[in-house]
Amino acid sequence: MENKIQGKERAFSVELKSRGDLKNITLTNGSGDSVLLEGTIGELVQATFKEGIILEVVGKHGILRIDLREDEIKRTTSIRGENIIRGEV
Repeated sequence: MENKIQGKERAFSVELKSRGDLKNITLTNGSGDSVLLEGTIGELVQATFKEGIILEVVGKHGILRIDLREDEIKRTTSIRGENIIRGEV
């Protein structure tokens, strides 16, 4: 995964140890552009930040990586919390 956050776009990767852990992949062939990827990374082993910008969630069956900084999670959580208190969510 690239080590840069460009603009507001976020990249992700899912690495599964077995095809058996993949539940569903749907690529629409019609008018929509949606994509669905479902599976299981298994029981949580650890969740850490790598290289300061990649949230890595490791399970027994695979790894989910998202280029997302820890301060962004805290910022969005506090903004959402303020909106909940105001009844805006």
